[in-house]
Amino acid sequence: MSDTYYPPAGFYFTVAVIGSGTAFAMASGVDASFQEVSGIEAKFDTEDVTEGGENRFVHRLPKVGKYSNLVLKRGIVAVDSFFVEWVGQSVGSGMSLPILPQNILVTLLNESGNPLIAWAFINAYPVRSQIAPLSASDSKVLIETMELAYNYFERVNLGGGVSALVKLAQLTARLVKVG
Repeated sequence: MSDTYYPPAGFYFTVAVIGSGTAFAMASGVDASFQEVSGIEAKFDTEDVTEGGENRFVHRLPKVGKYSNLVLKRGIVAVDSFFVEWVGQSVGSGMSLPILPQNILVTLLNESGNPLIAWAFINAYPVRSQIAPLSASDSKVLIETMELAYNYFERVNLGGGVSALVKLAQLTARLVKVG
């Protein structure tokens, strides 16, 4: 009898920079901690083509794939942070500084902290930065939101265990070469 499969919870994950900013992001310690990641979405638009000669058929053909922006949310960081610097230099510079794309790796972890699934976002760059409203009547954590555009993403099922760590290391090594 096989074990019953339970889908993993979506609250245990990490975010990592794989590119020229990797060392600074790792050194800051806060850049892997986000409260929410959204925008992991790919879709095709379609084009309707009416068949000539027999007008009762319409063929729906796929067009180029589209990807949503990756949205990262976390409590505002008041210490050195690669993400804050990167977003500030990209979005806040008014295009006076070059945009430096980075590869971003989002990894879903199991209850033991082992990687299960990874999403690699290739050539990501900041397109939006937002700070939640400051309010004297709320005692909530102040949230900062960073929105990143990217070329495409890849999903890699890691499977858990030692093989997951090997697959994750192989993916990371490949992303360093791409970046």
